[in-house]
Formats: sequence, C-alpha cells, structure tokens
Amino acid sequence: MFVRASTDPVFRLSSLGVLGMESDSNPVVSLNEFTYRKGMEIYGEKEPADYVYRVKSGAVRSYKLLSDGRRQIGAFHLLGDIFGLESGGEHQFTTEAIVDTTVRLIKRHSLDSLAANDALVARNLLSMTMDNLRHAENHMLLLGRKTSQERVAAFLLEMDKRLTAAGVMVLPMSRRDIADYLGLTLETVSRVLSRLHELGILGFVGHNQRQIALLDRRQLAGLDR
Repeated sequence: MFVRASTDPVFRLSSLGVLGMESDSNPVVSLNEFTYRKGMEIYGEKEPADYVYRVKSGAVRSYKLLSDGRRQIGAFHLLGDIFGLESGGEHQFTTEAIVDTTVRLIKRHSLDSLAANDALVARNLLSMTMDNLRHAENHMLLLGRKTSQERVAAFLLEMDKRLTAAGVMVLPMSRRDIADYLGLTLETVSRVLSRLHELGILGFVGHNQRQIALLDRRQLAGLDR
C-alpha cells in the first residue's frame, strides 16, 4: 500500500506548518513521506485511524461504496489539505490517489500527545475537525436539496477557491469523480457543463476539458442558490 519516498526521523513541532500547525515548543515527532500512484489506495474504510495525512503534491478522493455498488465521494483533498483526522478510532471513508500523489503523515498519537501539552495545537486540531464537520454538512445539503445545475455550480465555486491559478482552474479529478461527488450521473454533469459553456459562464482550455476558465463568476454564483 505504501511506496516510501523519504523519511524524516527527526521532525520538530516548529516545522509543523506543513501540517497547518505552528507552536513555540519543539518536541521531536516522527514525520514520514509516501508516494502513491494514480488509483492506489491510501487507507481503507474501517482501517485503524493511526495517522493524519497532508497532501504534499497531487490530489486524493475519499469515498464510500454503497450496497448497490455505487460510489459516493465525500471529499477531495488537494495540495496542502489535511485528511484522515477522525473522531473515532477507525477511518470512515476509503481514500485513493486521484493522480500520482505524495503525502506526509504523522502518527495520530503523536498529535494527541502534542495537543495535550500545547493549547495552540489543540485549537488547530479542533478547528480542522470543525472544518471537516462544516464540509460534511454543506455536502449533505448539496446532495439533498439542490438541483443538478446548483450542484455543479457549487462544485465549480468550491474548486475556484481552491485550485484557480493564473485565471484557470485545473481539475485533477475526472467528470466521473465529479458526478460521484455530486450524486449525479456522468451524463448530467457533462450536460450541465456544456450548458454553462453555452451561456458564456465558463470556457474550456485544452482538449480534455479539465482546465476551466470561469468567465462570469457572478452569474455562476447566482445559480448556486
């Protein structure tokens, strides 16, 4: 499951900015780095949640397989995102690399020990947990109450905040991934994207249509009611 890229046997808390945390203290903790090829599983549902992960490069999807074989993607983890932080002792989702991906990971019990002795680390862990909860709540609302057009608009606005550089949004995920995240069919996602293109709200760059330029953000936001 793991393909080791490198190991930092000594990693000081003052360097935990790579995990979105900073502190004035400097206890030594262990940080490892692993690389996963496209489609490789990082961890599975119900496996022990022994590590917390941060995306160093690439992108990751978290998903569940439903009883009828359908896949429901719960979140996309992009550059700099932290994932795998669970409230219980097991992972609730399976995660896979969307493209070739490198992650850095730290043992959960190390973070728990740091949080017990450092109020700033504890606050940051709580903040990340609350962010995950808000995302889950927003995603549940999206799946349960919004139309297909509103769902695609909401997705594009989310990715615009997280991915856009030099005016272009480069999506690492496929349209199938987008469909499984939004609870739609592949055909519906493609139809809505084509409609937004016809309306002049977005433009496609390149042949694979994963590079998107948002031409009218105000109109797009108006679709996400």
